[in-house]
Amino acid sequence: MQQKKSLAYRFFHGSRRGDSPFKRMWIHLALIFSSIIAIYPVLRIFSISLRPGDRALSTSLAIIPPDATLRNYQLVLFGDPSRHLRSDFFLWLWNSLSITVTTALVGVILSATAAYAFSRFRFPGRGPAMIFLLTTQMIPAAMLLLPIYMMLVRFHMINSYLGLIIAYSVTSVPFSIWILKGYYDTIPPDLEEAARIDGATYLSAFYRIILPLSTPALVIVFLFNFMGSWSEYIVARVVLQKQDMYTWPLGLWTYAGQYTLAAGRFAAGSILVAVPVMILFLYSSKWLVSGLTLGSVKG
Repeated sequence: MQQKKSLAYRFFHGSRRGDSPFKRMWIHLALIFSSIIAIYPVLRIFSISLRPGDRALSTSLAIIPPDATLRNYQLVLFGDPSRHLRSDFFLWLWNSLSITVTTALVGVILSATAAYAFSRFRFPGRGPAMIFLLTTQMIPAAMLLLPIYMMLVRFHMINSYLGLIIAYSVTSVPFSIWILKGYYDTIPPDLEEAARIDGATYLSAFYRIILPLSTPALVIVFLFNFMGSWSEYIVARVVLQKQDMYTWPLGLWTYAGQYTLAAGRFAAGSILVAVPVMILFLYSSKWLVSGLTLGSVKG
């Protein structure tokens, strides 16, 4: 009887070595429920992309409809030669990749150098400047649209990829500086001082010591800048007004007319544009691990 009580006690309360099975069970159930909530909308979009025609609504809850077809994917990727309709999907994808990768790289370079200056140097106005950068993140993006547009008009950057990259960088760099500054503060300055004793300059110590140790933070900043501009629509709609310069969010909205909606092609395009992002996250997952600096100061 005492043994049964002991087993029941360990099931609900656990032991000194870890959580109880009861607690782990509820954690796993909560994670499974959250995963279903997150995945179900994506599965419904995938289901719509497999339906023939532009049928968006259905009484069936099946993920794969009985009359499933890949026709919508064919139309998005290659168009309809029988109707002399071409597809610009690959052009939209290339435009988006060019803009987002350039924006992410510019954001990483600017924020990495600026965050290093804020972390290692003491200069007049350092504190107010950091507060100002944080304050800019409290301004809604819609309020920045008008001044950004006026600036781009003045410098003749409407219908320009450079203008769009600048507009994206203005909103992403301040937060990236805060992320990297906090990470640089965790790196002991003794490493740089030892390098400078050996004859390294500030720039050399930053390039050879700080950057390799801050790889996880740099990857997070790159992904943050990439995702911020990859699926952005409002700013791109204002800056880019020529169809041959459209990014994929602008391109997919061409399937939505005033009175009609090509729901199948819209859903198929949404699934296809998620593939590059999934590949990027799978490739960079090995870098999303913190604590690389711990091994550099031990031993």
